[in-house]
Amino acid sequence: MTDTLLSESLASARKRLARALYAAERPAAAARLLAVSKTKPAAMIRAAWALGQREFGESYVQEALEKQAELRDLNGIIWHFIGPLQSNKSRAVAERFDWVHSVDRDKLARRLNEQRPTELPPLNVCLQVNVSGEASKSGVDFEALPALAETILALPRLRLRGLMAIPAPAATLEAQRAPLARLHQALEALRARFPEAELDTLSMGMSDDLEAAILEGATLVRLGTAIFGAREP
Repeated sequence: MTDTLLSESLASARKRLARALYAAERPAAAARLLAVSKTKPAAMIRAAWALGQREFGESYVQEALEKQAELRDLNGIIWHFIGPLQSNKSRAVAERFDWVHSVDRDKLARRLNEQRPTELPPLNVCLQVNVSGEASKSGVDFEALPALAETILALPRLRLRGLMAIPAPAATLEAQRAPLARLHQALEALRARFPEAELDTLSMGMSDDLEAAILEGATLVRLGTAIFGAREP
């Protein structure tokens, strides 16, 4: 993708988000755009940064570390780890990322807490919830959310921010909204249970269901193809 095409697609994504927020009668700043840059070259991230994009999502640890090394000169860049995370790769995420969206078990949370350098701010954490009950998907069950949240709130090097989900594809807006509404309700329940926590994030919504996610309260939408084009096979 050329820089011109990237500029056009990023502008289009921003307009789409703005239109969705307006249609949902939400403030223009109520949701942020997370540019999902996995499998895309560092040069493309650099070009998006030059266009004002600051938050980027990666799913593969080694690939992300190589990009971070190449882009270390970029001020204000914020790295989100959004893919499934194996315990043996948690140290790199704890040391090199600002956010992790895919925490779904106590063991992983405790490792990230132990491995987060003390000179860095606490690692921002979203709990990944399996909203569609798919056996093939990562994520904690709704019933186990309160206990996992309580565990993380007691870990000083982690900062619990909210919930994340990747729902099963759905054909209609109403079908897309249903699991996302459950996620929003779960976040509200956690807020009531843990009023001292800064639970301000719903990481949901991708290229195919952005509008549904905004209607259901998303604060961080994850767009990859809509910004960077189709991923290479």
